[in-house]
Amino acid sequence: MRIEIQGLPNPERFQRPLEVITELFFESPVLSFASLLEADASVSFTVNENGRITVSGTLVDKATGRVEEATYEYDAPIGADGKAREKRLKNAIFHVYVTLLERYTNIIQPWGILTGVRPVKLLHQLLRSGMTKEEAHQKLAEEYLVTKEKIELMQAIVDRQLTVVPDLYDLSHEVSIYIGIPFCPTKCAYCTFPAYAINGRQGSVDAFLAGLHYEMEAVGRFLRERGIRITTIYYGGGTPTSITAEEMDQLYAHMYKVFPDVDRVREITVEAGRPDTITPEKLDVLKKWQIDRISINPQSYIQETLKAIGRHHTVEETINKFHLARKMGMNNINMDLIIGLPGEGLPEFTHTLAETEQLMPESLTVHTLSFKRASEMTKNKQKYKVADREEIQAMMKAAEEWTSKHGYVPYYLYRQKNILGNLENVGYALPEHESIYNIMIMEEQQSIIGLGCGASSKFVDPKTRKITRQANPKEPKVYNEHFMEYTEEKLKIMEAIFG
Repeated sequence: MRIEIQGLPNPERFQRPLEVITELFFESPVLSFASLLEADASVSFTVNENGRITVSGTLVDKATGRVEEATYEYDAPIGADGKAREKRLKNAIFHVYVTLLERYTNIIQPWGILTGVRPVKLLHQLLRSGMTKEEAHQKLAEEYLVTKEKIELMQAIVDRQLTVVPDLYDLSHEVSIYIGIPFCPTKCAYCTFPAYAINGRQGSVDAFLAGLHYEMEAVGRFLRERGIRITTIYYGGGTPTSITAEEMDQLYAHMYKVFPDVDRVREITVEAGRPDTITPEKLDVLKKWQIDRISINPQSYIQETLKAIGRHHTVEETINKFHLARKMGMNNINMDLIIGLPGEGLPEFTHTLAETEQLMPESLTVHTLSFKRASEMTKNKQKYKVADREEIQAMMKAAEEWTSKHGYVPYYLYRQKNILGNLENVGYALPEHESIYNIMIMEEQQSIIGLGCGASSKFVDPKTRKITRQANPKEPKVYNEHFMEYTEEKLKIMEAIFG
């Protein structure tokens, strides 16, 4: 689809967001802000900022002459705040553009003009501003074009989060810690996380762990000296259980030694996502250090799918390792499932849900496949055929019905670029088994300090709510050579925020 856009003031301000919206409706569209001779459709805007912001748009199909029109206006006068004015102008333009494309294609976008990662955060903000639920829901529906179904999902998640973490809005004086272990048995086709096949890399692993221990000690010292508590600690990656049981033991011992008051941390999670990394020895280490929340991720219970996406474990191994973890006292297990994996449709996903029912993990994260730019899957789309929009939506509906039937409640949600069906990833849990870390990372109410290879830090200023980001290098060799510099950079930001 080739679309020319006309009539926008300084159109480069809107180019990328409009491209993202267009991609929700069409595969590989071309968007031009100049006259495009071979355009399939033309969209012209009229913008009036005289006291109020009024945006009108007209879409013309060049082949048939079909015309669609839409207008959006802010009733309230716009104040002098330049940022607020710019935001309202953009929202009005996006509102009109989405409306035109929905009418043109007969495709309704359930998230309306929202294209960001954290839609639930917006509802939190509206409610904290003093709006009633009814007012906030009306704003989401009318201004942002979010459907009733998604608004209800957002509200259910907000309610659950405030039940799980009643002091959610008061935790900016604490921090959470993310520790990235960048190794896996193999690299999955859909993955863009820092994940390097661990075989033959022992020297790199040793050097990485030495750097990680240094970084943990420096950050732990800073927190201890200033009396800053840690809310949650999360080991991700990669696959944190790719390293040996002995290395895990040393790492967790170091955590207790250098971090302040680990016994008072609300939750410690270790992703044991790849079943082929789980052993009795490693489970013993987890229990030794009082870590009982882990992830064992099947992604799918179709063996052909696992082979196609590069996961070398078997379906049977996933089930056996789950039972092993249960037998050894793990009583808070999360499992990840992915909707829309290559070659899978509703029958295959229904089978995966049936297999999950035999295990009943405490929490379940249902991901919708996203074509991430750097992944093997994105680079070879012809090789990895996926279901169409309607079937993806049917699979998501099946997940919603299955979780509700079995007593799971939604408690966090996030979205990604290029996500199939313009849907979402939802975390479900049996009540009282929700991951506090997942809530903290999604709603951005406190600083998350990222340690290790590929870990990103997000520092939230307790006074201004301004967010400062800092990222460690993704490649182990670069991290191993420069971890001291990145630690120093992190400490300078922390000093500026926490004093």
